[in-house]
Amino acid sequence: MDLPTTLAWLVDEAGAAPGPDQFLALLGGRLVEDGVPLAGGALTLAVPHPIIAHRTWLWRAATGAVIEALGFAMPGLAGAAPAAATPGAAGRDWLAGLGPGPLHEDSIGPGPERPVLGWAVSRPLDPAEADRLRQAARFAAAPLAALAAQATLTALLEAYLGRRSAARVQAGAMRRDAGDSIRAVLLYADLRDFTALSEVTAPAAVIAALDSWFDRIAGAVHAFGGEVLKFIGDGVLAIFPVAGPPAAACDAALRAVVAARAGMAHLDAARQAQGLPPLPFGAAVHLGEMLWGNIGAADRLDFTAIGPAVNLVSRLEGLCRPLGRSVLISGAVAAETAMPLVPLGEHALRGIAAPCAVFTLPDA
Repeated sequence: MDLPTTLAWLVDEAGAAPGPDQFLALLGGRLVEDGVPLAGGALTLAVPHPIIAHRTWLWRAATGAVIEALGFAMPGLAGAAPAAATPGAAGRDWLAGLGPGPLHEDSIGPGPERPVLGWAVSRPLDPAEADRLRQAARFAAAPLAALAAQATLTALLEAYLGRRSAARVQAGAMRRDAGDSIRAVLLYADLRDFTALSEVTAPAAVIAALDSWFDRIAGAVHAFGGEVLKFIGDGVLAIFPVAGPPAAACDAALRAVVAARAGMAHLDAARQAQGLPPLPFGAAVHLGEMLWGNIGAADRLDFTAIGPAVNLVSRLEGLCRPLGRSVLISGAVAAETAMPLVPLGEHALRGIAAPCAVFTLPDA
């Protein structure tokens, strides 16, 4: 069967587009080449994500650039939209500002959360041009279903595994001997006396406290370019990969700790106003090499971090209580940063052969 070039592309090649943004740009460009007077396009997909309800990609015909808009669904989040907000609303609002022409929009496939494909045109369409857009939407159903499935898988894996592990799983790294050696600044932090608190606190309140703690520490890590690798009980292991001189990663990790302490101070004040106990925590920062890879049974795997650097940062955090400090920093980090630190001397760490030079922040 002979098809117009755009429809043939949708049938034969569009499903291999690297992502929804490229799909939208390629489709829009092909329609412009076919003579359709497009000013821009918008593609909206529903996303199964803890805080994101919809992702919308916005394409401008004049430049070929694609940007992304997120529709948040978490109650109380600044800028959040209700989860039930009409899909495609962000795209329609953006397209309406591209020109005086009318909007053309199609919901593609069955179901309430189906993709929405919209176009802004620079002038009214004649019947043949309008039919081309309708046919493009019809033929886009199959490749968009594949792209939506891929976006769904990526969102779920990143929510539960983190970006690094999700990318490895999607790349097929599912053997027990698969791993990466990573030079990074490691941040390990956990709550103090949380086991005792959980013994006398209702389970729902325990979960709420943990969520509040993880929001502050993970939010600070992400804000300064780090990545949370694992939640371990009430603890967090995060890394700031070293891509150049180590000083940048060291400074980012230390700033994340400062931000987390500020966030927890604000949380503790709010808890005190509610008659709830504070949530003290300890944190350690170290620079070194770690192995991030698969371990587990033949049919049940987990990504984990192992190596001397992981052992050291964990043991270093265990010194917070004996030294009466909330933040401890290894000599390896202190040697790379210009931030003011307070030396605490050398200390033996359980299971670590050589003593570790230990530092802290001036007010920690």
